[in-house]
Amino acid sequence: MNDTNPNATALKAMIQAATLAPSSHNTQPWLFRLKESSVELLADRTRALPVNDPDDRELTLSCGCALYNLRVAAAAAGWQTTVEPFPDPADADLLARVRFQPTAATPTEAELHEAMAARRTYRERFADTPVDPIVSQSLVDAAQAEGVTLSLLDTEDRRAAAAALVVEGDALQWANPSWRRELAAWMHPRRRGDGLLLPALAIPVAQLVVRSFDMGHGVAAKDRQLADESPLLAVLSTSGDTPGDWLAAGQALQHVLLEGVYRGLQASYLNQPIQVAALRPKLQQLTGRPGDAQLLLRLGSPTKALPAAPRRPVSDVIVTA
Repeated sequence: MNDTNPNATALKAMIQAATLAPSSHNTQPWLFRLKESSVELLADRTRALPVNDPDDRELTLSCGCALYNLRVAAAAAGWQTTVEPFPDPADADLLARVRFQPTAATPTEAELHEAMAARRTYRERFADTPVDPIVSQSLVDAAQAEGVTLSLLDTEDRRAAAAALVVEGDALQWANPSWRRELAAWMHPRRRGDGLLLPALAIPVAQLVVRSFDMGHGVAAKDRQLADESPLLAVLSTSGDTPGDWLAAGQALQHVLLEGVYRGLQASYLNQPIQVAALRPKLQQLTGRPGDAQLLLRLGSPTKALPAAPRRPVSDVIVTA
């Protein structure tokens, strides 16, 4: 480390940590540009999902998750970050510019740094144990630290209503042939380093089935069970619905996820009520607060360890100025 900026090796390690962020369909839609005194985060819109995410809302949110990871990795390495969101109005792909100053990392930042590699998108059933209220509050506080609201759906009526919206969203999405084709296109073998992981030999059959058949009812039944049995359901929402709000929501999401991992939890998403535009206001109404729902999270204690999702080589996401 020098007195003013991390060296190239340190920056590469931070970017490697940033790429551990979650993303829709594991598209990993981010690029990083190294400048003399900063790192720039760019949206890689070649990895967009025009059917599932027509406004690039989730793409921007995923990049926000990577941005938060970069901040934590920098802090753990002894650097304080200053983030300038959307620094060039003429360049919509430039989402943030990150500058560095030497600082002493806090124990909390070091703990969250260790959580990055342990975080998983946990689509399995959770242990049948409630989340401690103190832990739940720590998740709410993590979102608030990023200027975003995490609302716990802590009554049976609200949980049942959220599960019903998930079922309705599943039915509408699976009935759309274009949505199914897009989903099938992102089914990849691990060697590709991205996408929804399947064994290589199973992919052609799985893609054919997904493209050809409306499996909405079966998927909805499974998702309803996951929602019903999840120890904690929560809605992440913002006061507005602009790209700036989406980037903030991504940073808040990753803060919540890492805080959860540190406290023994994992999470996954039931975002059908948000991806289907007509259902999104109904989900927000369940929080009893104004704003725009950005994510529906399910959290709980995992019952088994899952392998990490594949990642592209860090060299593939670094671009030159």
